Amino acid sequence: MQLKAGQNTPLTGDVIGFSARAGVALDVSALVVGENLRVGGPADFVFHSRPATAGVALSGGRVDITLAEVRSDAKAVLLVVSAAETGSVLGEISVSLTESGSPTVEFAITPTSGETALICLEVYRRGADWKVRAVGQGYAGGLAVLLSAHGVEVDGPARAHAAPDHGRETIAGPAQATHTPAPVEVAHGLERLWMVFEDAARSAAALISARDYAANRLDAELSAAVADPATRNTPVAEAARREAQRRSDELIATADGNHRRDTDQLMRELADADRKLPPALASWNSPAWDGPPAPADGIRLGELYAADRGPLRIPYCVPVPLTRPLWIDTENSAAVVPVVGALLARLLVADPVRRTRMDVIDLTGAFTTLLAPLDAILDGPVVTDHADISPRLQALVDAAELAEIAYSSGNFVPPDVHRVLLAADFPHGYQAADAVRIGSLITRGDLIGLSMVIVGSDESESADSAAALLSQACRHLPTVEDTPLFDPWTASAWNLELDLLPLDPELRARLLR
Repeated sequence: MQLKAGQNTPLTGDVIGFSARAGVALDVSALVVGENLRVGGPADFVFHSRPATAGVALSGGRVDITLAEVRSDAKAVLLVVSAAETGSVLGEISVSLTESGSPTVEFAITPTSGETALICLEVYRRGADWKVRAVGQGYAGGLAVLLSAHGVEVDGPARAHAAPDHGRETIAGPAQATHTPAPVEVAHGLERLWMVFEDAARSAAALISARDYAANRLDAELSAAVADPATRNTPVAEAARREAQRRSDELIATADGNHRRDTDQLMRELADADRKLPPALASWNSPAWDGPPAPADGIRLGELYAADRGPLRIPYCVPVPLTRPLWIDTENSAAVVPVVGALLARLLVADPVRRTRMDVIDLTGAFTTLLAPLDAILDGPVVTDHADISPRLQALVDAAELAEIAYSSGNFVPPDVHRVLLAADFPHGYQAADAVRIGSLITRGDLIGLSMVIVGSDESESADSAAALLSQACRHLPTVEDTPLFDPWTASAWNLELDLLPLDPELRARLLR
């Protein structure tokens, strides 16, 4: 089976084998992670310096997983490749999986932004069973950044150990992949919401298919009933038409019933999850917002729904840091202040362990009121003059390049700050070189813990090649109603209702605390 990023398939074998091929020398490794997607101890990182742990063994560039022997509280085994030689980048990679010695899955990955480490596949539990998902998440910062994101402290290029949790359940997801994503995607670490969304997509596809089949069959049977002019207006033809309609109604009723059953179950799962999710992923009504901040590996952007398929609304979430920027499509920054406010509230609470520092470009002053409670975390004055845009962006680029040099020399220290860049009013007042600078941050931003939000008109078809390339590299959030998104499993259409920061001033202040 040839998998694409985001696809999964059940596993039925007892022993799973993983291997990879590329044009450069590779190191293969594995991480055994729990529900919080972090290792439980040093033994959970399987590498050539520690080639085996319970149920997972590395030998000759191949990882073998004996599923029954993986520690019982493990949620998943992440299968990883990284460039074996310093300075090498990963070109095209082909990975394969076997079950009890028989080939099962292949997955081709083509990194495009200088990645030096990848999570290729995830072998994970689903109830009592196991599945494999094609991931393809790349890290320009290399293996050190990947390991740090999953609770492994890196002392140097060759030494790593488990980071302490200090008594706290910590959920820390990886920096976002730089591969081209499916039209709607959720980060690897958002396991529960991803599963619900996949189930909803498959139920929606079954309903759509049944409706289409019923309509086509009804049309064919009605046409056949009136095909013969001699019997077209006879009781026999009328009876055939009634029977055709009955059969169509019965098929649609069955499909609707099955979909309602699935919807009810998924809505119960989501309601239960909302009480347990960290605030960055939960609804505004969740009790999580009344408690202390809890780490999350993603943020919620809104809800996906389809009015013709019932009341189900699926949280639409993306991983943090936002190294692939969110681009809010609008000609008027003031019109999307509540959207940006919701994003900032969730970004600020997603990583309470690290300090947050914000850089803001706001040429029109649209976000002045929103930013007032955030003055303490601003990394310098808000940029309101176009002449100050380039220096501010260059400072971030310089920091990222220094971090890259440190990584290449083996002296890299994972960032202790979550940086947020809000670049509003793009491209007005920005130079062509500023688009290049932001593009550079897409590749290297994970090295300094950077999340980016751009507000402006969609420039994907711009005559300015730098602006067009930047726009095409971002995840766009449509602000026009009825703009569809398509799920990656069945290509069913969904509408997106973006989260808005509540209007009540006291509630706003509390959410931006």
